[in-house]
Amino acid sequence: MIFKRVITVFIFVGFVAFLFSCAAGIPISSSSKYPIEVVYENQSIERPYSEIGFLEISSEDSLTKDQTADKRMLFRGNDASTKELLMAKLVLKAQKIGADALINVKYKYYTSIDKEGYMLSGTAVRYRGE
Repeated sequence: MIFKRVITVFIFVGFVAFLFSCAAGIPISSSSKYPIEVVYENQSIERPYSEIGFLEISSEDSLTKDQTADKRMLFRGNDASTKELLMAKLVLKAQKIGADALINVKYKYYTSIDKEGYMLSGTAVRYRGE
């Protein structure tokens, strides 16, 4: 009986860890192609470049009644398609200032008792020697 409870606890803890890793690890873009190169924070870039500027898109909103009714926080955050739309906006900002690429792109989501928000940022760069 105790062994069965221990196994159940391990399965539950594993499932909760999986849910949190999925929520935090939803990619910014699954396979979208952008008109300029996008290099995420965990990727390296081999080409020489000059930085043009730091770009950021952010928002903070109050939670809705649907988001606070269930204490499990199931209806919070941005889904993958929303993240792709935000990424497209950041790419457009980079293009407008003449960037060849966005590097060190980061997405951060946060939530509290009554608010939620996100920050999507990256550094616009121009490649050298081309």
